Amino acid sequence: MKVLMLNGSHNQDGSTRAGLDEMAKVFSAEGVETEVFTVGGKPVADCIGCGKCAELKRCVFANDAVNEFAEKAKCADGFVFGSPVYYAHPTGRVLSFLDRLFFSSRLANGYANLRHKPAAAIVVARRAGTSACYDVMNKYLGISQMLNVGSTYWNEFHALTKEDVPGDPEGLQTLRNLARNMIYVMKCLKAGRDAGIMPPAAKEEVFTNFVRRGE
Repeated sequence: MKVLMLNGSHNQDGSTRAGLDEMAKVFSAEGVETEVFTVGGKPVADCIGCGKCAELKRCVFANDAVNEFAEKAKCADGFVFGSPVYYAHPTGRVLSFLDRLFFSSRLANGYANLRHKPAAAIVVARRAGTSACYDVMNKYLGISQMLNVGSTYWNEFHALTKEDVPGDPEGLQTLRNLARNMIYVMKCLKAGRDAGIMPPAAKEEVFTNFVRRGE
C-alpha cells in the first residue's frame, strides 16, 4: 500500500513537512510506503474552467506539477493533503493546485484515480485559522467521493517553524492517530476488494442550476 502526501508549503522542509513526516513514521512502521510531493515555490496557475481536460485527459497547463501529481495518484491507495494556514485559509498555491487537480480529474475520468480512496487534510498554523483552513481542504474530498479520515481531534497542529512542532504534543498525537486510522481504512478496503466487495457506481443523471431564467 502507498500513501501520496502533498506538502502544500513553498518550504520543502518547514512545519508542514514535519507534520507529514510524523505521519510517515507511523505508515513506515506498518509497512505502508509514502511519498511526499512538494508543491514548491514556483507559480501555480489558477483553473480557468476551460474544460480542455475532458479532451486532453489532463490539465491543459503543463508548466507546473499538477499533472505529475495526478499521474502519481493512479498508484496511490491513500492521500494526505497538507497546507500551512494563510489568513485562515490554505495557501493560494494549494488552492490553485487542488482546484485544477480535482476539476481535471473530474472531467478527464470522473475522479477515477481519487474516488473511494481514503484521504485527509492536515493544516498547521502559528495560532489561529486552522479550523477554517481545514474546512476548505475537506470540500475537495467530499465532492469527489473520497473517504475522509478523521482523528482524535481536527487534523491540525501548531508551529511557526519545524522546530516548534514537538511543542504541540496533542497535535502530534492527532497526526499519529490519523495515520493509524488511514492504515485501518486502507486494510479494510483491501479486504473488501479481496472478498469481491466493490465500490458502488454512483448515478449522475441529474445536473441542475439554481438560476431559472424566464420563470
